[in-house]
Amino acid sequence: MFENLSDKLDRAFKVLKGQGTITEINVAETMKEIRKALLDADVNYKTAKAFTDDVRQKALGQNVLTAVSPGQLLTKLMNDELAELMGGTTAELTFPATPTIILIAGLNGAGKTTFTGKLANYLKTQKNKKPLLVADDIYRPAAIDQLEVLGQQIGIPVYANRESKDPIAIAREGIALAKQNGHNVVIIDTAGRLAIDEAMMVEIEQVKAAVNPHEILFVVDSMTGQDAVNTAKTFNDRLDFTGVVLTKLDGDTRGGAALSIKSVVNKPIKFIGTGEKMEALDVFHPDRMASRILGMGDVVSLVERAQQQFDEKEAAELQKKIRKNKFDFNDFYSQIQQIKKMGNMKDLMGMIPGVGKMMKDVEVDDNAFKAIEAIIQSMTPFEKGNPETINQSRRTRIAKGSGTDLAEVNRLMKQFDDMKKVMKQMSNPAAMASMMRRMPKM
Repeated sequence: MFENLSDKLDRAFKVLKGQGTITEINVAETMKEIRKALLDADVNYKTAKAFTDDVRQKALGQNVLTAVSPGQLLTKLMNDELAELMGGTTAELTFPATPTIILIAGLNGAGKTTFTGKLANYLKTQKNKKPLLVADDIYRPAAIDQLEVLGQQIGIPVYANRESKDPIAIAREGIALAKQNGHNVVIIDTAGRLAIDEAMMVEIEQVKAAVNPHEILFVVDSMTGQDAVNTAKTFNDRLDFTGVVLTKLDGDTRGGAALSIKSVVNKPIKFIGTGEKMEALDVFHPDRMASRILGMGDVVSLVERAQQQFDEKEAAELQKKIRKNKFDFNDFYSQIQQIKKMGNMKDLMGMIPGVGKMMKDVEVDDNAFKAIEAIIQSMTPFEKGNPETINQSRRTRIAKGSGTDLAEVNRLMKQFDDMKKVMKQMSNPAAMASMMRRMPKM
């Protein structure tokens, strides 16, 4: 997401490159390019114009310090204004009652049911909640089945009443069951609807009135661009929702919805969906997203994702193994699985400052680990635990068993040996200090 916008903003800033001062002329030229970039990203015209006017006024009112170039100053102003445009501060979910009732609304095909599962998983694993899912979509074929399958995947119960055709009664029954069984959050997955479908809009208003939810989250497909913003406005006029969820941000989206929606409906973006896996859900941080749009990465989110996936106890055990040079293929395989859970590889690389721009034309295959996994899985338990015993004949057998060739197995073995050496060095404070001293000369 935002790749093209980041590219165009980067080109716009080059107008000021080498300039010693900020003037009406060079700022006007830069703002013109930025406005074009925003409109190309499908940002609402009024939003784009108001945004560039604000940045222009602030830029002309600033004195350029000797240590800062006009381009750097404008990047800082853009970063602050983009964060403000997308909400300014992070809007977390609130839990004012037990159970807290969360109503999920949205259009057909926006990814509403998948988000319902992801949200339940997030609340269970990150917020230590005990959620109950309520299947309240009585219209879409297999909607109940889909939610039940997701519930099984993440170990969260689903309340469904296949005999009932009354979504209000189903929602009430689900809440009653939650109270009875000690669930502190109820997430109600309503039927997808079209904004123009008056009967369906009236029905969801009635569900809202009946259950009095503490949060109403409107799920919207970010790939629909400006249409997403217009639909959000229609729904907000009827439901007065508390927050927006942008799904499919890992797809080929221009990002206009994320940049426009807050200014149009004045409701915060609370979550973003970044993939198909149940873990691919992030709390939306406007300041971090602004940094990513401007190509400055998002190290904080990268570290948070790593912390969510990496077990502390396991990490401590791994550290001991590395110190004793006992790191083996079982450990390596486990690390790969944890990295895969963190999300799309290109997305992760984009969080590292500077790497996003380098990777913009590079295709990163999410199946890149498949060959490595196949090779490791073709090893015997003894070989996994004792990599040094894998001689040429064993390598030949492993290559045949994994459907790879001998060169791939040899390459993995060399990379594994090199990685062990680096790990050994990094676990030694004296060696690490020596490496850091040599870095400036390299």
